[in-house]
Amino acid sequence: MADNRQLLTDKAIARLPYATDKQYKVRDTELPGFFVLVGKKKKTFMAQGEFWRDGVREFAAQVKLGECGDVTTREARSKAKVEIGSIARGERPGEEQKIKPGAVTLRKAWERYRDGHMVRKGRDARTIENYRDHMERLFEDWLDKPLAKLGRQPKLVAERHDKISEENGPYIANGAMRSLRAVYNHARKTNPDLPPVNPVTAIDWNTEQRRDTGMGTGDMASWFAELTALTNPIRREFHLMTLLTGSRPTALKNVRIEHIDFRSRLLHIPKPKGGVKKAFDIPLSRPMIRCILRAMRTGRILYPDQAEFWLFPADSDSGHLIEHKEERDVLSKWGNDLRQSYRTLAQAAGVSELDIHLLMNHSLPGVNAGYITRDSLLRDHLRKQQERISKVIIDSAKGKDEGPDLGWLHQAKVATLPVLPDEELKAAA
Repeated sequence: MADNRQLLTDKAIARLPYATDKQYKVRDTELPGFFVLVGKKKKTFMAQGEFWRDGVREFAAQVKLGECGDVTTREARSKAKVEIGSIARGERPGEEQKIKPGAVTLRKAWERYRDGHMVRKGRDARTIENYRDHMERLFEDWLDKPLAKLGRQPKLVAERHDKISEENGPYIANGAMRSLRAVYNHARKTNPDLPPVNPVTAIDWNTEQRRDTGMGTGDMASWFAELTALTNPIRREFHLMTLLTGSRPTALKNVRIEHIDFRSRLLHIPKPKGGVKKAFDIPLSRPMIRCILRAMRTGRILYPDQAEFWLFPADSDSGHLIEHKEERDVLSKWGNDLRQSYRTLAQAAGVSELDIHLLMNHSLPGVNAGYITRDSLLRDHLRKQQERISKVIIDSAKGKDEGPDLGWLHQAKVATLPVLPDEELKAAA
């Protein structure tokens, strides 16, 4: 009997004759994709939809809804609507059940990347937290899906990038996709059956502009006036130290007293961005040492217990400064603004591009630069360059006109450098 169409009801189906030769279909006139498959001994409710995979349309996406008699037509029609909707979203019926036990899901791939790669290699806790936010918040509904599905359907990834861009912003969308790309590439190492092309290649990246928030010499006087007006002396010294070192704020907040070597005039950063393998020493200029001594002296007065361990102590669970942000109408530049300012002011001081890279612990450009031994330059050449940068900063703070009272900058003066007598250190602190 040829396939036909009619409104499917319990009574209409009961009147359908069983097949005498081949099975035949009776399609519902009310719900496209819903039909009854009639055989020689039974009648079965079915749903069918157009399924797309890798840009190719397939017509074999069918799902069994139940036997007539065991399931009413009304119940079957309701199930059919759900199944047809799932197929339209790119979910092939039964695909989840066909996944082999132990097949990698996005959750498993993320956990392996986190523990086996990021934690093992000593990645910064904030970096790991950013990845966790991307994977467990922005991709939460994908966590228990097979990673191979994303590999086969990159369109899903492109659509998610568009959605995150619209709802959360272009920078977060790009960052989330970088995280997904890294997790997928890592999973491919132990799951060679995954599609070889990373699905993130399907997206059109959002344009990102480098934030141009650095200050020049002409901005120093007004910024130092804002800095002087801060009521918390520890926060004031923290912001000044950020500018003088060009350091990332997170690294400075975690500086312990034991990291400061006054005799060698070095500040050790044991775990910067990139982890312990990127640990480095910052050569200290005279203004930087004065800043450290003022912070130590004030810390011992305000937070005596915490100041035994931390350069910038605070009444927090960790014992050190946690939040460094200020209201912009109180302090217009802070955090990475000051890191950019350091880079700008270093150029104004006539410091070479290579020396700036070394002082800021950036990767060195070019092949020949890889032969430079940073430690051999620290105690002489790089310290002189640091002094030049600090001098430009402090001299610019005065401005052309009569500016704010900057007497606090010259407290804890250091008379003998590079070696500081213990007595002088104790007196200054």
